Amino acid sequence: MSATAPQPAAPSTGAERVTHALVRDVVLPDAAGVLALVTLDNGLDHTRPTTLGPAGLAELRAVLTAQQARAAAGEIVAVAVTGKPWFLAAGADLRGVGRIATHEAARGIAELGHATFRLLGEMGVPTFAYINGVALGGGLELALSCDHRTVSADVTAMALPEAHLGLVPGWGGCYLLPRIVGLPGALELILTRPLANNRMTDASGALELGLVDVVLDTADFLERSVAWTAEVLAGRVTVTRPGLAAPDEWDDEIAAARDRLDRRLHGAKRAPYRALDLLAAARGADRDTAYAAEDEALTDLILSDELRAGLYAFDLVTRKARNPVGAPAQELARPVRSVGIVGAGLMAGQLAVLVARRLRVPVMMREIDDDRAAAGRTGIRTQVESLARKGRISAAEANRILGSVTVSTDLATLAGADLVIEAVTEVLALKQRVFAELEDVIAPDAVLATNTSALSVTTMSAHLRHPGRVVGLHFFNPVAQMPLIEVVRTQLSDDASVATAFATATALGKTAVGVADRPGFVVNRMLLRMLAEVARAVENGTPVQVADVALRPLGLPMGPFALIQLVGLPVALHVLRSLHEDLGERYPLSPGLERLAAQGRRVVPEPDGHGAELDVDPAIQSVFGEPGGADALDEAGLLDAVVAGLCEEVGLMLAEGVVAEPEQIDVCMVLGAGWPIHLGGITPYLDRAGYSQRLLGRRLQPPGVADVPRT
Repeated sequence: MSATAPQPAAPSTGAERVTHALVRDVVLPDAAGVLALVTLDNGLDHTRPTTLGPAGLAELRAVLTAQQARAAAGEIVAVAVTGKPWFLAAGADLRGVGRIATHEAARGIAELGHATFRLLGEMGVPTFAYINGVALGGGLELALSCDHRTVSADVTAMALPEAHLGLVPGWGGCYLLPRIVGLPGALELILTRPLANNRMTDASGALELGLVDVVLDTADFLERSVAWTAEVLAGRVTVTRPGLAAPDEWDDEIAAARDRLDRRLHGAKRAPYRALDLLAAARGADRDTAYAAEDEALTDLILSDELRAGLYAFDLVTRKARNPVGAPAQELARPVRSVGIVGAGLMAGQLAVLVARRLRVPVMMREIDDDRAAAGRTGIRTQVESLARKGRISAAEANRILGSVTVSTDLATLAGADLVIEAVTEVLALKQRVFAELEDVIAPDAVLATNTSALSVTTMSAHLRHPGRVVGLHFFNPVAQMPLIEVVRTQLSDDASVATAFATATALGKTAVGVADRPGFVVNRMLLRMLAEVARAVENGTPVQVADVALRPLGLPMGPFALIQLVGLPVALHVLRSLHEDLGERYPLSPGLERLAAQGRRVVPEPDGHGAELDVDPAIQSVFGEPGGADALDEAGLLDAVVAGLCEEVGLMLAEGVVAEPEQIDVCMVLGAGWPIHLGGITPYLDRAGYSQRLLGRRLQPPGVADVPRT
């Protein structure tokens, strides 16, 4: 629609924290004229992000329409949009979007965004976005609708996360972005980064991509932006755009992107494919046609279970996870002024760098001999130098981290630590001996933590004089990237020690979930149940290549055999044996996998740069015998067996009190196991697919929590 066409009414989506559009005139330098500066502000502090709901969009549309009239009258020479401190806008009001239940309301919010933002491209005078802070989703699309963009040097969060959540950039993003940064850059921002755990773009990265025109100093960002605007208006600064690629080149880029999506998602998630379709059509479409296509896609996806599931999971791992269930009062946590780590191997070294970097406290590590200690120091230096080389930390910060970590063979080195984490080999007797030695060295009120992934923390600490100070802190590998920590509480763990564990996890920038001391906790118990069902099927005659693709409809980040290779076959078998011993035949042993481990073979091919390492090596079929027989499953049969097994395990974990609420399992699966966010966590998926009602006799979540309410 054109800017002069009838404007859509603002649809009601329930209670809205309205963002206001405040206008003031700014006299430009060198008598260049008057700039109308529009500031988006919800009137709240930085803990309440600026979002765009129907009422806020309607107000912004009215303000921009008024500025369009002023421009036509010659009263202003430019319009700029900026935000309250630290925010341009964090996107659409997703809570409101999640409450939309009708086609009319969904279509209305799609059209309203277009009707509002396109005014910035049809103002009659140049328009500018002064990106002073977070610009996500619709907030970034607002900036894309302007002719020019400045950004403050300290901005770290620009993104189009829609494909991650189950939407598309539907307020102009799919049409405008390739015209600003070119198609490869648009594919990067609309698909690649959202599907890589919603990776953000910072100011320097945005400039490199061409997303913004200039990066300006933070201290006087607004003044510099106004001055830069005057330079553009005077013709002393010009900005060039890459232009649209030739049709054949455009089509080739789209085809390559579709291949990458198929390789990653196998069609399991709708939103990225809808976004790609919009980008494919964007080259030859005019604005009206492209915006109508965005409206249609946005309308369909707003009413989808995929979006409801994505919003549920996103809210769960962001807002709700800040207040973990079962965590003792924060004031009970003991201060952690130094940390000890037993071991200096790969996992221990990652822990040391994370602690030194985030807690900024001394880290003392202990190894059993000089060779291992030296290897530990080398590993830590390699990690830190890699961070510095990639620009993640400064040279000064690298030196600080290296200076704060010591590695010794003397157990007494750990005597002054407030928290000691053991990260030695997964052998119960060894961990028991480590704890016994530590108890004679460390302070009476120091907290002892184990990084065990499956062993009983209760048994590990049973022989100690003070078992109440022992907790589990189960980190996931790679430590720096994986956002989850399972905080394991035994029946004897005291509140102060558990509170210290939760506080430490938070200080490390991780999401903590409290779990009871039961075999495998949550993540490994679920992942191994999945792998055990796959292994059982293969042992019973299901071909390995069928087993490898059977779970693709879920959209998991990798197949079961690639997961085994990532974890390490010996490690996976160790955990499987442990869970088999504790939980029985739900976790059957796999003679075939044991033979592979004994032969030292990979279960997927060596990486070849084309994704070969993501698929099972057909040659491993030989260790399982000839496929076929009465018990062999097809893809659908194995998928059903796996999901049914996971459903059973969820019911048992809740019955055993491993966690108190189903949402805790969802957090663990999304953050610790890579469970796809478009499924919304495993418990709402089990509800939608009917498994929980069929196998457990009840839903795990109320209707409408992560799906569209059905009437």
